[in-house]
Amino acid sequence: MRVLSLIALLLCLGQAARAQDPTTAIDTTATTAQDSAIGARLRDILTVLGGYDAVTLTVTDGVVTFDGTVADPADTARLDDLANRVTGVVATRNRVTETADVGARLNPAIARFEARGAQVLAYLPLLAVAFVIFAIIVWVGLWIARRPQPWNRLAPNPFIAEIYRQILRLAFVVLALVVALDILNATALLGTILGAAGIVGLALGFAVKDTVENFIASIMLSIRQPFQPNDMIEINGDQGKVIRLTSRATILLSNDGNHIHIPNATVFSNRLINYTRNAERRFVFPISVTRDCDLDAARRLIEATVQSLPFVLTVPAAQVWIDRLEAGGIVMQVTGWIDQRTTSPALAQSEAIRLVKRALEAAGFAIPDNMQAVQLIRKDATEPVPAAETDRATTVSASHEDALESMIETERRKDDAPDLLSGGGVPE
Repeated sequence: MRVLSLIALLLCLGQAARAQDPTTAIDTTATTAQDSAIGARLRDILTVLGGYDAVTLTVTDGVVTFDGTVADPADTARLDDLANRVTGVVATRNRVTETADVGARLNPAIARFEARGAQVLAYLPLLAVAFVIFAIIVWVGLWIARRPQPWNRLAPNPFIAEIYRQILRLAFVVLALVVALDILNATALLGTILGAAGIVGLALGFAVKDTVENFIASIMLSIRQPFQPNDMIEINGDQGKVIRLTSRATILLSNDGNHIHIPNATVFSNRLINYTRNAERRFVFPISVTRDCDLDAARRLIEATVQSLPFVLTVPAAQVWIDRLEAGGIVMQVTGWIDQRTTSPALAQSEAIRLVKRALEAAGFAIPDNMQAVQLIRKDATEPVPAAETDRATTVSASHEDALESMIETERRKDDAPDLLSGGGVPE
């Protein structure tokens, strides 16, 4: 018992000594003063920032404790960052919550709207000046684009001239936008606007890929002008006379009177044959003779017969050559040139075949026939007498083509779509 009493006495004496230690008292006072300075500093900061009227804070041994409510949840996270920037803060304890008071949450939004409204009112004179300059520049661009010259002189047709005008209008609109934004000191918005326009244009381009391809092909065809109205052309096996070239398709009138619509992308990327671009056109047909005949004499006779036809041109001259051997005889290829503006190629070939056959038969040359004909004749029946066939060439004209051209003119007058070919347009 005496030992325990001695130990208790020593402990009491030690605590009394520590209580009377001036260093410990000074440390406690310094800590309290630092906490007060931290609290005052943070309160001043919150007062300057505003929006923290319902927030209280306490500082104990460098630990900052926040209590209360705020209207914006972002303000809650901002409190920790503010406290950690103050010297002497050891840690933070954030117990601030978002307020459920409707009025408290609407007041900051209303204040922001009021501030923006005041800013807009202050900018109204500058906005008016920028708008007037923008309108003047756009009007100048529209006025220049509306003038017929020099666009009609530079472009091969009205379609390309209108594209030139659209490009000019767009250039002036962009120029007016740049000047107006520069007046407002907001040129940084131009990059955002152009970027958004580029993204939208790219998306639309993928969405209407076929339409864009046909439109671009129509521009190229309109510039190159590979054919004109009434030209006889062939595209991928489709043959007919051109009615018109639109922004999407090339319209043909076949020899049967049918309309053929071919997408311009197909016309531009595939083989195109224009039979009308050159006035001289060649017709070709085969004819057979027996193997035992004089081939050279037969060849010269056929060549002279074709060349003597009134509708066959002298230059280039008619030609005949031996093409191949067949079981029934020798096949020769016969060619002749005509002026398709005055002579029908189909009728010219038909008349040439008829007269070559007559000339060969009259000279004693036999034309072989691979088919064996069997004819049954009654004893009391008389053999038919063939009608006399003239050896003179009949008149061959381009009346069939004239009829097609008349049909094409009628079709062009029916269709109100603009023609992109040179000298095109809607017929009067």
